[in-house]
Amino acid sequence: MTPKIHIYQIFTRIFGNKNKKTANKGTIQHNGTGKFDDITTKALVEIQKLGITHIWYTGIIEHGTKTDYSQYGIPKDNEQLIKGTAGSPYAIKDYYDVCPDLANNILHRIQEFQNLIERTHSVGLKVIIDFVPNHIFRNYFSDIQSENDKTFGHNDNTHLAFHPENNFYYLPEQELVITFQENLPSYKEFPAKATGNDIFHTHISPHDWYETIKLNYGVDYAHNMTEHFTPLPNTWEKMLDILLYWSNMGVDGFRCDMAQMVPIPFWQWLIPQMKAKKDTIFIAEIYTPEKYYDYIHTAQFDLLYDKVDMYDTLRNILQHKQSTDTISHIWKKQEGIAQNMLRFLENHDEQRIASHYFLKNPIHCIPAIALITTMHKNSTLLYFGQEVGEKGDESDEYQGRTSIFDYTTCPEHQKWMNDGQFDTALLSEDTISLRNTYQQILSFSLTDNCIREGEFYDLQYFNRTPSFSAYSDTIFAYIRHTKETAYLIILNFDTTKDEECSIKIPSHAFQTMDMQVNEGLDFTNIFNTQETIPIPFFKIPTLLHQIHSTEDTFLTIPKSSFKIFKISPRNLLAK
Repeated sequence: MTPKIHIYQIFTRIFGNKNKKTANKGTIQHNGTGKFDDITTKALVEIQKLGITHIWYTGIIEHGTKTDYSQYGIPKDNEQLIKGTAGSPYAIKDYYDVCPDLANNILHRIQEFQNLIERTHSVGLKVIIDFVPNHIFRNYFSDIQSENDKTFGHNDNTHLAFHPENNFYYLPEQELVITFQENLPSYKEFPAKATGNDIFHTHISPHDWYETIKLNYGVDYAHNMTEHFTPLPNTWEKMLDILLYWSNMGVDGFRCDMAQMVPIPFWQWLIPQMKAKKDTIFIAEIYTPEKYYDYIHTAQFDLLYDKVDMYDTLRNILQHKQSTDTISHIWKKQEGIAQNMLRFLENHDEQRIASHYFLKNPIHCIPAIALITTMHKNSTLLYFGQEVGEKGDESDEYQGRTSIFDYTTCPEHQKWMNDGQFDTALLSEDTISLRNTYQQILSFSLTDNCIREGEFYDLQYFNRTPSFSAYSDTIFAYIRHTKETAYLIILNFDTTKDEECSIKIPSHAFQTMDMQVNEGLDFTNIFNTQETIPIPFFKIPTLLHQIHSTEDTFLTIPKSSFKIFKISPRNLLAK
């Protein structure tokens, strides 16, 4: 079973940038950039204290950029192919090199990254980086591994649209057409290659992944997606070599970009080989829930993005577009694989919680954070700055996201960074409270055995009945339990008002928990032990058909909040 972990995603270029005066589309000279060395041991210790086990360093591998590094032997890129100024971290220019933006001494950039790996490991954290298997930068060139047998496309037959041994897909006798980039040096590509987002024609739009080329894994898109996996496609072997290179450097895991666009048999071949050499975690970015079981059981991924199910549902609940009833639909869909889900409320693709495009007030997300960390044995992802209410870019271009294409900064995160102090001295009281709440939830869910290993029991259906009005559609309650411990967890997703609720617990729940109630129950708030609810709150009928509150006693759950009660029976008999 995949162990429960907590991942902290760092967008490396932005994390350490201390520049407070940045311009829109400003250069690296004007706007500045973070460096490997900015992620100090002190920073990592403070992140680890949040309840984090892994750091996902985003934007590590060298990608296309408008910044000129030709004096260091890195060819200058054509600006027609660059999104923003810094470029997309998912347009990989050299699979064997790191982004020169991140180094203080560019000639020693790989050593500086190795130093960061060592610092990360020294505080007990593991390292995850991106693996981008579906596409590469159109101007791909490796100055680290320049041997012909490792160069993509070197032996391709460019006269064929598809061949199993080609690394790319071609549009023979046709030239690539880019018409939307004005006043920039022209870019010539002949014959044109298929574009990263499965575009198999020459006229590409600004909405396409126009800076990238689709890689060929042996699937013939032009002929009913026929598969040619024997003999082994050349692209497969190249990718294994790349992952071994980073794994041997000390990387502990890979977040696999758009994994669903790469055939499952490749992953089925690759992942066991990697795990046989080293305990390596593989995370799939995937947006097709109907394929979840295949990517876990066949492709053998450890964790999958839980965006389409959990993220989208919680976002709608937080914005009062759906009721909490929809949460129960998710666990039923994911029964048996919940422990393989990576749940989140922010990452580099999503709008910041504190932006006006999402919730504005970051405190409103607290019940959702409590849910994704305590509902199941799943793992959790936190995006840097989320815990201090970072707002992102409020411009129309990025709409509440922190730009991944530019040299930019995160003001709230900078306050916590505090010129390298990494403390709360510059944060407001509300922000300190927010960060402390994140730390409380994350640490508890990581260290408590009942949350890590225990079973889940949903109380939603039993409470959401027409005859029972003391449980609204903004409340969600459930039990987590082991043989030794049981918790009642109640969440209030209402962002406007406190909820007074009464919770019914069926006798079946106590049978499931191997718990017999004789003298009664105590429910103690684990984060506020002064709040203990004894027998008067939970009425025990003679026949023990159900346990519920008396009609005139209610439990108050503050708005945008949660409570976790330890259930203490006065007579606990294990069967």
